[in-house]
Amino acid sequence: MNQPAPAPFVASLDDAALPASGIAWLDALRREQLAAFAAAGLPDTRMEAWKYTALRALGQRRFANGDAQAASRAIDPAAFALPGVDGPRLVFVNGVFRADLSVLDALPAGLTLQPLSQALRQEPEPLRFMLSRHEPETGDAFVRLNAALAADGVVLKLAADAKPAAPVHLVFLGAPADGELAWHLRHVIELGEGAELSLVEHHAASGEQRHLGTAVGDIVLRDGAVLHHTLFQDADGGSTLVRRSRLQLGARAQATLHVLELGGALVRHELRAELAGDGARLDTRGVFMPHGRQHIDTQLAIRHQALNTASDSVWRGVADQRARGVFRGAILVAPGADGSDASLSNKNLLLSGQAEIDTKPELEIYADEVKAAHGATVGQLDERALFYLRSRGIPQAEARGMLTVAFCRAVLDDLPNAALREHLAGLLAIELPA
Repeated sequence: MNQPAPAPFVASLDDAALPASGIAWLDALRREQLAAFAAAGLPDTRMEAWKYTALRALGQRRFANGDAQAASRAIDPAAFALPGVDGPRLVFVNGVFRADLSVLDALPAGLTLQPLSQALRQEPEPLRFMLSRHEPETGDAFVRLNAALAADGVVLKLAADAKPAAPVHLVFLGAPADGELAWHLRHVIELGEGAELSLVEHHAASGEQRHLGTAVGDIVLRDGAVLHHTLFQDADGGSTLVRRSRLQLGARAQATLHVLELGGALVRHELRAELAGDGARLDTRGVFMPHGRQHIDTQLAIRHQALNTASDSVWRGVADQRARGVFRGAILVAPGADGSDASLSNKNLLLSGQAEIDTKPELEIYADEVKAAHGATVGQLDERALFYLRSRGIPQAEARGMLTVAFCRAVLDDLPNAALREHLAGLLAIELPA
């Protein structure tokens, strides 16, 4: 019986050259993961994790693997400049590390920041455990693809009790190129016991393109570590971006995540957090704002694994025109995680009759003495508040914009970097429909 021909996206990988590291275990892993991806193909909407995000159009496309000219492409630093963010910086253009755009001299004491390619050349063995992690779930096709083809990424390590004053800026820039490119990055971030770091992850564009980017990251917080993580995604409107972040918190560790998703044609971000140590705490704040024909999919899964852990998640979605947003927020309190306190709220606005947001809160509890709450809503602007503003002489479009910005700003108000907070709030206002 003849087997059906693979989709063009999968078939194009037959010509993909695997990154050659010369490290036996890594090269074998890459071959294994590429074969597994090719055998399974892209996930479809029959898989629960991809129920609301169809990849049929992506499956019909072909991408060239990597950008041979990325190292020499002219880039204006204004494309990724952010107010209040002036510390160490690592920049990748179309997945290629750019030393000339990065700021790595005079790093603060205790901070190691380098591209993955360099770390593998110098000392690969400490990275073996993270890079060799297997993904047993059938919907993890992009993680397998990333494991096979990621030639670079971020390696950040902060020593115990180190507390750099300035934020670290990680920049992933899409730039115009000949044809459509695919790039893949793998990140490993670790904060030692008692360390504290402010981290800004920035996905941006310096021009129009229709590239595909995948990123997989592991973030480990040792006991008592504190992470302030701001994730700002403003990729080009034609690009496809698929990311997976895995966060593990040790005892008394604290992580705060602020997310603003604005760009991209098809964007998916999966954040999986494990509160593995007693007294760990995670706070997430996020806004996704698709417009036009954009599709933005956020998958949040938080697992309370230890005693007296806490999580608080507040997310807002705003969709306009024919855009579609997806949000899944899952909280699991595992057996033995007594005393956990978990809260999740997702509120969404539809600014047109053709926009759509699918939201799916989930809560599973297998422990005692737990406090937990979750909820989700999808609706339109409050007509009474709109009428009140209009009665004060404010035009309708301006009144709608004011209410929408206020709805979204609720998740940015506790961002400690004031200059960055005001900049992101300004971008929210700009992105609103006229």
